[in-house]
Formats: sequence, C-alpha cells, structure tokens
Amino acid sequence: MNKPARESWADSAVDPLTRYAACKAMARGYAESRKTEKTRLSHARAFCTAAIASYWETLCKRHKTTMKVRPMSLPVPVLAIDVQRTASDIGSLIAKFPVEDAGYLIGSIYTVMLPTALRSQLGAYYTPPPLVTRLLDLAEQAGFDFTHGTVIDPACGGGAFLAPVALRMWQKDKGASPEWTFRRIAKRLRGIEIDPFAAWMTRVLLEAALMPLCIAAKRRLPNVVTVADALRPEAVRTFDLVIGNPPYGRLMLDESLRNHYARSLYGHANLYGLFTDLAMRLAKPDGVVAYLTPTSFLGGQYFKALRQLLTEEMKPVAFDFIADRDGVFDDVLQETLLTAYTRKLQETVPIVSVLVPKGLNAAKVERIGQVTLTTTGDPWLLSRTVADASFSTTIELMPTRLSDLGYTVSTGQLVWNRHKTQLRTEASSDTLPLVWAESVTPQGFVFSADRRNHVPFICIREDQPHLIVRKSCVLVQRTTSKEQNRRLLAAVLPQKFLDKAAGAVVENHLNMVLAPSPKLAKVAPKTIDALLNTAAVDRAFRCISGSVAVSAYELNALPLPTIGQMVTLEKLIGKGASKQAIERTVAAYYGIVQT
Repeated sequence: MNKPARESWADSAVDPLTRYAACKAMARGYAESRKTEKTRLSHARAFCTAAIASYWETLCKRHKTTMKVRPMSLPVPVLAIDVQRTASDIGSLIAKFPVEDAGYLIGSIYTVMLPTALRSQLGAYYTPPPLVTRLLDLAEQAGFDFTHGTVIDPACGGGAFLAPVALRMWQKDKGASPEWTFRRIAKRLRGIEIDPFAAWMTRVLLEAALMPLCIAAKRRLPNVVTVADALRPEAVRTFDLVIGNPPYGRLMLDESLRNHYARSLYGHANLYGLFTDLAMRLAKPDGVVAYLTPTSFLGGQYFKALRQLLTEEMKPVAFDFIADRDGVFDDVLQETLLTAYTRKLQETVPIVSVLVPKGLNAAKVERIGQVTLTTTGDPWLLSRTVADASFSTTIELMPTRLSDLGYTVSTGQLVWNRHKTQLRTEASSDTLPLVWAESVTPQGFVFSADRRNHVPFICIREDQPHLIVRKSCVLVQRTTSKEQNRRLLAAVLPQKFLDKAAGAVVENHLNMVLAPSPKLAKVAPKTIDALLNTAAVDRAFRCISGSVAVSAYELNALPLPTIGQMVTLEKLIGKGASKQAIERTVAAYYGIVQT
C-alpha cells in the first residue's frame, strides 16, 4: 500500500525520487488551498524561495563555504512554521540529486504550484534531465563546440538547460586554471526569462551548479540572465547555440509583433513557433538551434510557413520523438520531440529516433532512420517507430491525395456554444438532426447525442442554409490521441438519413470528406470510408500528424493509393469483400507485406 504523501517524503528508507514525488504532491496541495490566484502565486514563490535557500545552504555545507544565496527581490508572504519546515526539508532532499537536476526538480514544484491560468499563459513546463542531456548531445552532433561556443536560452525558466550547459563547458575546460574557466563560462552564457522569479531561480541554480568552480576561482558568478520578453525585438548579439524548451500555447499578437514574425506565421500564432523563429534570428551564420517542442509543427497548417522557413534557413540534423508522454511533463497532453538544426556548411541527412526516458537520469535512444523533408511547407512525413522507417519512405512516393479523387475536407460548420438558443432536445417540423462526434463509431454511423451538453436537434434559421448538409459525405472525428488504437475513425453520413430528415447539421468536432461534384468523384464515399478505416492509412496518418487534432489540412495531405487502385478497391467492396480482405488489399497498396 502506498504511504500518505507526508509520511512518504519524510521516510529516509524510501528512495529519494519517490520522496520527491510525494513532496511535489504536497506542494501542489498547499498551493491549491490558497483562496485566490494572487495568493497562490505569492505562496508558490515563498515556498520555492525557502526550498532554494535550504538547497543552497546544504551545498554550502558540503563545499565548506559561507557564500550567501543571491537575494530574491520580489515580495513574498511569511510562511507558517510547518510549511517553512516542509519547504526547507524539500530543499535538503533535492541536494541529494546531481546538481544538474536541481533546475528541473525545483522548477517542477514551482510550476505545479502556479495558478492554472498563469501557468497556461507562461507555457511553463520544465525539462527532465535525460531530455536535457540528449538535446546537448544532439547540439554537439549538429556541430556545436562546448569548448569555445556561446549559448543562449531565450526562455530559460529555472535553469534546466543553462546549468547543464555550464557544467559541460567546465568539463571541456579541465586542465585550465579555475580563473580562466570561470571567466570564459561567464562570458559565453546568456538566458532570457519573462518570469522574474524563474529568472532568479536560474541565477541561483546556475551558480549552485558551478559552486566548486566559484570557490576555486574566488569569484561570484555575474548575472547572465535578463528579465525580459524575448519575443520583443531588441538588439541582442547572436550565438553559436540557441537551446531550450520554449513555452507552448496560442497567443494574440499585436500588430508590431505580427509584422515582425510575419515570415513564419500562417494564421494563429503559437508561442513555441515564434520562439523557433526567434532562435533562427539569434543563431550565428554557422550556428545551431536545439529545441524541445510539441510535434504539432510537423504537420499543422498553422506551421506551414515555419516549416518552409526552417528548411530555407537551416538544415535539420535530428528529430527525437519522446516515447513516454505520461510522466515526462506534468499536465501536458501534447506529443513532444527534440530537434536540432544547423547552419554549418556540411552535408546533413536528418536522423529520426525515439527517446525512451528511463527514470530521472537515463534514457534509451532507438534510431529509426534517415528522412527526406519537403521544402515547400507541406507536412513532414516522419515515422515514429523503427517498423515505420521503410514505410514512411514508401508513402513519400505516393502522389495521390483526396483532391485527386474528387474530394475536399472541411470542418463541421456548427460551433454549438454559439448557437445554444437554437438547440433542441426533441424533433419538430423546424428542426434538423445535429450530428456530434459520438455518432461516428467503429461500427459506422449511429445517430447519437449522449454526451454532456449534447442534444440531438437544432432549429436552423432562414439565414443559415450554409449549416445544412444534404449530400452524403464521410465524417471523421477531429480529436484523438496517439495512444488510441486508431487515430482515424470515419463513417459515412448516409444519404437515406439525410433524405429522411431533409438534411442535417454537422458539429465542428467532425471533419467532412465530401465531393463538391459527385459526378466527378472517382469513387463513392463508402470507398473513402473503407480506406480511411484501414490500419495502413491510420499508420500513414501517424507519420503526418503531430497533434491530438485530426485536421482537414492533414487529411488533405494524406498519401493515398492511385486512382486505379481505388477503383479496384471499390469493385472489391462492391463484391462484398470482408474487412480482412480490404485490410490486406490496402496494406499491399502501401507496400506492407502481411503474413
């Protein structure tokens, strides 16, 4: 039986990582007990300040120095005695881990204590040590030299990257005098952070990591972190390496920022997309960029311009997919990956791998293979498993798309919460069926509205004919995840259903694959439906999709069998072929040999 959190963290017989997890749960619970967002933030900072002070004091005792911790200038409340004691004990516990882990361990406690809205606004998620180590390795593979190069993290958080970078620089300088090494490291590092408390954490934890060097050199580390919004244009020098885990999330841009980053924007702006553009601006003409980001930029329409810019300005060197999303980042649902790019004049063929975290300080790297990327902004086809390495090469050569078959993809027109007054629970002469995502099932189309806030009918006004669907189409669920058995779940919206009801309205959690001119369609909707529901096409989609959404853009980009093969498939379906026979046929079209 698991011990209560308070009992687990205090038990020295329990391993430190388990005790740390209990500590983090206690810190989150304490923060959530605060009555307002403002008090939650101030208490989070006070708690972490106490933890960091204790961590610093423990290191000072270990290294027999009287160095004082850098003062924290923000106002924070006085903690209750028992809370202060808990925070201090947590700082002492974190000192049992390697110094390069402190930024993640303390930073993670800070972020789980933050108000939810602020954490979302900041996009703050701290990077586990094995991912940091791997990204530093990828930076070296891309050509960065830790012996001489300069480094910036433009969203440095709690120093999860800068401290390990400094330690690797120090390691490369072994043999030089402490004074020489100290001066060189101080000149070659820079961080920018918008959160003043996180910036203070970086300063303290960076100096803590270098404490033995500071003692030997008889100097304190100068302030290498600037509190600022890195996205706001300013005169900043360029660097040999731009590294980090930039914040994630959509944001609204004012006119000046949208104009500044116009080259990489296509519709909605995402924080990490802007930071990727910024990284290219900060990298020297032969510089390297190494980032940890969500995978959505690989295929999403909003990142079309960014993908094109990346291949125009840099050479991708490596893509490492993070295999275990659960337990890697707190409260993050998005798939993530490590990427490294270079501007160096060298022949590079990008390598795709999978990184499997193995505890706090280890990870297994499984190489998948090389990849060829488009330079037009179209989705990048990257296999996620070793088994898909040759498969992705095959689908790169498949030129047919839904448009070639006479179909287009659009999103369901109805955003239900904008039409609440028109929703109805019962049918009448002036209502139409409202089709929700749950109507698409593995067994086909089953009209249903059984989820919370869902009702089966809607009253359409005379000025809303654009909301009505009257021709049969293929419905595809829009929100799925990589853990599901299927990313693509499709069903035909039957013509008989539409004729009987005089039409229907499709909610926007569904995509509609439809033929604008049915006479010009090469195959019937039921053939498109059968194709999309095969394992082979689902596998192909996973090589394109980088987010939980199944977007119309990605469906339109999906590599498909030739028109001739689709016609053959339709004839097979017409003869009553079994599901297994359809699966085998489509698999063969995608070069998959089934045993």
